Order: sequence, then C-alpha cells, then structure tokens
Amino acid sequence: MKLAMIGTGYVGLVSGVCFADFGFHVTCVDKNPSIIDRLKAGKATIYEPGLDELMARNIRDGRLEFTTDLAASVADADVIFIAVGTPSRRGDGEADLQYIEAAADEIAAAMKPGAVVVIKSTVVVGTNARIRDRIAAARPGVPFSMVSNPEFLREGSAIEDFLRPDRVVVGVEDERGKAAMQRVYRPLYLRETPLVITTLENAELIKYAANAFLAMKVTFINEVADLCEKTGGNVQEVARAIGMDKRIGSKFLHAGPGFGGSCFPKDTRAFAATGKRYGARQTLIEQVIEVNEARKQAMAERIVSAARESSTDTVAILGIAFKPNTDDIRESPALDIVPAVQKAGLTVRAHDPEAMEAAKAALPGVVWCNSAYEAATGAGVVALLTEWNAYRALDLKRLASLMNGNVLIDLRNVYKGEDLEGTGLDYRGVGRSLK
Repeated sequence: MKLAMIGTGYVGLVSGVCFADFGFHVTCVDKNPSIIDRLKAGKATIYEPGLDELMARNIRDGRLEFTTDLAASVADADVIFIAVGTPSRRGDGEADLQYIEAAADEIAAAMKPGAVVVIKSTVVVGTNARIRDRIAAARPGVPFSMVSNPEFLREGSAIEDFLRPDRVVVGVEDERGKAAMQRVYRPLYLRETPLVITTLENAELIKYAANAFLAMKVTFINEVADLCEKTGGNVQEVARAIGMDKRIGSKFLHAGPGFGGSCFPKDTRAFAATGKRYGARQTLIEQVIEVNEARKQAMAERIVSAARESSTDTVAILGIAFKPNTDDIRESPALDIVPAVQKAGLTVRAHDPEAMEAAKAALPGVVWCNSAYEAATGAGVVALLTEWNAYRALDLKRLASLMNGNVLIDLRNVYKGEDLEGTGLDYRGVGRSLK
C-alpha cells in the first residue's frame, strides 16, 4: 500500500514519518522547494524530539520520500492524506479552507480510480462532504472514498502520541474507506488502540469538541488561580485534588499565562463561529476565548507592575515558544505579553532554547540572549513564561546575583518554597504564595 501525504507541516511531517515507520511507502509533498530539499537531506523543518532520527532511518530504508510533484505522488497512491493548514479566517474566526480546496483540486486531477482521500487537517463540520462533492464534480464517474481522520498530536510529544494514541478517530462513508483505514492503522491494533469508526460529520465534530473542552479546562484553572490568589489558596493543591477525580482528570489543569499554539486558539474560534453559523451558539467557548485573551494581558500587566515597583527599565523573559519541546511560537502568550511590556517603555531581554530564530521577526526590539543567565543580567524582573527543562533547575543564587533587582515571576509555577531559600529573590508564582 502506497500513501501520499500532502503538506509537510507539523501534522503532515510527523504523520508521514510515523506511517513510514509502520512499513508503508510514504511520499510527502510540499510546494516549497527549499523545504523539500531540507527534508530530502534528512533535516526536519520543525523541532520535535526524536523526529530527525526517525526520519533519517526511513529515508535510508527507502520507505520515505519527499517531492514537490503532487500529481506524480498521487497518481499511484492508494491512500491520499490532506494535511495542509487551516488557519483562522480574518474577520469571523472561521477556518480558512483555501489550502484544503486547492489540494483537493490537484488530487482530483491526478488520483487513480478507487483511491481513498483522507482529510487529516482540522476542518469544521461539513467540510469532508463539501470536498467529496468537489472532487466528484471534477472527476465524474471515477470511484473514490472520502475519509475524515483528525489528528490529536501534542507538539513536543507528537511521535509518542502518534505511536501510542488514546484512540484513532475515522469518519467513513463506505466499506472501501473503512477497510483502507483499518489497514493503515493495523500496527496500532497490536497495542489495542481503540479505532473509533463513525461518520464524516462526527469525526469533524469530535476534533473540535475535544480541543474546545481542553482549552476550557486550561481557562477554568486559570480563573481558579485568580481566586486562590485573592483567598490565600494554592492552585496547584486545588488542581491536584480535583484532578484525582476520574470524571475530571489531571491533565490541562496547570495554571499559567493562557493557552496558545497552533490548535487551541484557532480551533476554539472556529468552533464558536460554527455554532453561530448553525444557530447553536457555543457560549462557553466564546467566553473561553474572551477570558484567555484577557489572561495574557493581565500577565503582561503583572510584569509591568513588578518592574515599576522595582524601579527597573529592563525585564528578562524566559521562554517564547507556547510550550516546551517545540519551536512553535504560533499564538504563544509571549507574542502578546512581550509587546505589552515593551509598550510600557521597558527593555526586554529574552531567551528560548529553540524558538528564538522564529521569534526574531515577530518580536522586534527584543535583546536576544544565549542563556537564561545572560537574559537576566541587568534585569530588575525575570519572568518565566515557558517551562523548558533548561529553566527547571536554574542556579537561582547566580540568577539573583546577575539581576539589577530581585523579582522572579514564575508564570508556570516551576519553583517551590525550598528552591528560593537564601536566594534573596522576591518570588511570585501563579495562584499561590510561598507563605
């Protein structure tokens, strides 16, 4: 069985490499020649732990290829995955489907009879049916199957998520599509991974509902953190206890500066916009979006206020990526917080283990540093925004000695009371105090 993966972004590249590691022949397609040249050389275009090694092995063994020629890769493919971007459309928050439609048009012109076309990109309900009709109109009388197969990969642990998922969701319309996907995911059967076979519409809704619910959990615990600060509570202890309830679960109950990344912001906007379009408003999610935006601004104000108290004009920011183990800065809280701090007239010195190159164009005026200690040098306030491992065991005495002030704002609650003893730092976490 031959697979074609259209799009080599996060979802497409990780999925293509992992399918090749299952033993399938996979051709990954991208329109950008420089991206393809880099991938052919075995260099991943994203930072994801373990991806370079996995990719190099499958290229070496002849199971993984990269090309700009979509037509040639599709012509003999049994299963064709569409994994292109679906960014938020300006103005209404709806998912922009132009890249899906463009890929579908090219696939329709080149696919062989009996091909299975799979949308892996995150798309709003009704998209798979629309693309099915679009392909059918372009190739009347040519049999093919349409499948919805949304991804649930977390950046920073995407390979593990692909190889050991909680479940695989597959929306199908016919037995051919169902049989193809059962064969594609057969290696996971050995690990007893549940394969959820459902309709196209249900598969689309499952993806958005899942991400919206997780975003809601993040927002909920951030609001609880605010209440803890007002009442003398400790959000970490509260979250730990409520997370022990199996009906709630412990994941995504970590207070911080708000959610970001390539999924939650755009998916909540699209889910809310879909609800409005169908007259079934998702008011909880609309509120989640509003609260999350306010959260980022509130965290920026917290940093600025600390700087004013310290009579400093320099702030150090540790972490720009929206989460650790990725270089992805898309809609990272840092992209809102840093400009707000700069707007207050403060100089920002910053460091991130992987995301600085990507952030330079997005955050002009920042002084980029080679380490957390260099960033802290001369700063009155240090704010930790991303919980990279490199920041979890900093020499806090050394950090304090380099600063021109003593405020450490830990927006990820990395440190505990005993870590601060004897450092002289004025430590400020989220949703808790050290007293």
